[in-house]
Amino acid sequence: MQPANIWFPAKRYGWGWGLPVAWQGWVVLAAFALLIVVGIILFPPRRDTVAFVLYVVALHGVLVGVCYVKGEKPSWRWGDDR
Repeated sequence: MQPANIWFPAKRYGWGWGLPVAWQGWVVLAAFALLIVVGIILFPPRRDTVAFVLYVVALHGVLVGVCYVKGEKPSWRWGDDR
């Protein structure tokens, strides 16, 4: 059972976060996907490759920041050894 303030649990294997466990996390993930589509429209990758890559890198930075703040603290995990 996850604490109520955790949106993204740590992955069971490896380092990082898994799928959201709260509706707020799903909203963040959906907004991320929607903003990627918006980026494809605003910065067509074949025409504005550098702008598109910078846009996607910035979006990923924001997503990782939200996961870090609203998720379990990441560490390397080898299974169910919590």
